[in-house]
Amino acid sequence: MDNRDDVREFLASRRARITPQQAGLPAYGGNRRVPGLRREEVAMLAGMSVDYYVRLERGNLGGVSESVLEALARALQLDEAERAHLHDLARVANTGSRSRRRPVRQVRPSLQQLLDAMTDAPAFIRNGRLDVLATNQLGHALYWPILQSPYGRANTARFQFLDPDGPSFFPDWEGVAASTVAMLRTEAGRDPYNKDLTDLIGELCTRSEEFRVRWAEHNVRLHRTGIKSFHHPVVGDLTLAYEAMELQADPGLTLSAYSAEPGTPSYDGLKLLASWAATLEDDSEGAAAEGESSEEARES
Repeated sequence: MDNRDDVREFLASRRARITPQQAGLPAYGGNRRVPGLRREEVAMLAGMSVDYYVRLERGNLGGVSESVLEALARALQLDEAERAHLHDLARVANTGSRSRRRPVRQVRPSLQQLLDAMTDAPAFIRNGRLDVLATNQLGHALYWPILQSPYGRANTARFQFLDPDGPSFFPDWEGVAASTVAMLRTEAGRDPYNKDLTDLIGELCTRSEEFRVRWAEHNVRLHRTGIKSFHHPVVGDLTLAYEAMELQADPGLTLSAYSAEPGTPSYDGLKLLASWAATLEDDSEGAAAEGESSEEARES
């Protein structure tokens, strides 16, 4: 098993999107047989032979130096996420199956305590395949449709592409869908031998045409900060800023938290969500107590 197909398709897709004018090359008349740059044009811009670039675009990144990767990134005008993805593809090509990373499915107790201490902001921890592994009380309330979905199974990608409620929960569904696929593509470049991840991607490609089309675009993204909109079934529309932080002590895990600007309708909506979250907690504790009472009655 190798990643030659991913390398080939990524480089070809990046080459196809750049016009000669964007690359600073003379625009000659006549019809071009390929979209974007020709291979020889990329090779010239990167300062390498055409034969060597053809080898790279065929998927062979074995033994490629950092300087060559950087020259290629400049020629193809890669952004930060794309440059990191290229380096990930090269790392995998040079280490093979030895780069396998153990899947993360749960969080340490101290991380749950940290989440619980964040009482005014919805927060959650996810892994690279976008499983929601832990939340605080407000995060559980915000992501309640995802956590309760028979399609999502606590996975935001499944919820977005398989659950009929996904488009209504995310008003900017197109933007969120593109971002989700790009994050999964980024993770696949980092950890291509993670069976849980490849199983999820295979499932989504099989069951969702929307996912399959976006997956073939080979777009990648670093998910760090931004604005996201929700239409929550209980509190209505929310527009929230988010910050996403990779947990250095727990490779593969990311902590994300949301906030709203004071005085805005979304700020008021978070307050209402907090009140509803408290009722969820009370209902859960009541059900647990009732279950314990029933168990004691049966034992007596």
